[in-house]
Parts: sequence; C-alpha cells; structure tokens
Amino acid sequence: MEYVYSKDRIKYVGKKLTVLDKLVIDFLSHIDSDYVIVSGYIAILFGMDRHTEDIDIFIKPMNLKDFSSLFNKITHSEKYYCINAEGAKDAYEILNEKSSIRFAEKDTFDPNFEIKFPQNELNWYALNNSIVVDMGKSRIRISPIELQIAYKLYLGSDKDYEDAAHLYTIFRENINNKELENFIKKLDIKTGVVKRVLGNGI
Repeated sequence: MEYVYSKDRIKYVGKKLTVLDKLVIDFLSHIDSDYVIVSGYIAILFGMDRHTEDIDIFIKPMNLKDFSSLFNKITHSEKYYCINAEGAKDAYEILNEKSSIRFAEKDTFDPNFEIKFPQNELNWYALNNSIVVDMGKSRIRISPIELQIAYKLYLGSDKDYEDAAHLYTIFRENINNKELENFIKKLDIKTGVVKRVLGNGI
C-alpha cells in the first residue's frame, strides 16, 4: 500500500478498486450533501480482508424538501431502492426518529448503505472533520482515522478490535496520538483493552 497522509487527506497511490469500492463510489455519486463514511468499510478500504453487510454513512440534517430531492436522486437512478421506507416522507420520519434508512442495489439486500443523521458529539465531529481519500479519479470522505480506531475499540467485538488494530498498524506513524488518546478517554475505553489491541505504542 502506498499513500501520502496529511491531516485532512489521504492520497491512496495505485489503489486497485474492488467491486465493493466501485459500488461505494457509485452510490456516493448520488449524494449531493455533506456526508462521511464511518465504521467497518474504512478498514476494508485500506486492505482489511473481510466481508461487510453495510456501509455506514452520516449525512447532514436537512429539511424534507431537500431530503426528498436526495432520496429521489438515489431511487430514480433505477439502480438502488430503499429497503425500509416506501418513499421520501417515510424515510425522513425514520431519520428524525434517530434511526437509519438503508439502500441497496435492486434485488439485493447485502451490502447495503445505512444512512443516519448525526446523533451525538462524535457523530458531528466525524462529519465536520471528515478526511478525503483520494484514489486518483475517485474521492470519498471518511471519518478521521484517530476517531475510527477509538470507536472500533469502543464497539468491542472481535471484528471491531481487528479493524482497530489493522488501521493502527497502517497509520501509526501518521496519526495524531494525542487526538487518539483524547477519543479513547472520551469513550471511556479501558487501558487494558487499548494495550491488548494496539500494543504499548499508544
């Protein structure tokens, strides 16, 4: 893997797009509002070899008119459908109930795109401080790596720990350790967990 890392951008040199990468890029081309990808797909993007059932995305809250335009742009593409809502109004109500809506390619359920409005301080931080992954002809926005590692430690499943360790191994020379420590503290992650998953470097 070759990349150039800066605070708000990762230039991914020579990235060979997978089928999942191409699907994510295509879906995001229908989203014309602020967004950020969080959770498992980020580790997969940077080489983690595992399957994911969903790609988690936060979008900036908006009024019903703007959301309807976004919803229709996705569903009128004739490629995607909303799994858990009949139309834009239903989907908007689900989002405002602090739940998520899911889109997938027609005639499929997996993988699906799980879209939410930000629900807490760290969700907003991810959205407002997203970083660009530049893959040459394609660019997507992801959560800051420091927050992503800490959040995976917080979630606490074996899969999440593996994702956290994978990202830390790749980016340990680039990330801001103080920011990572702050997120770990904010999420109240046990020191023993941090050392077991990330080692003694943090």
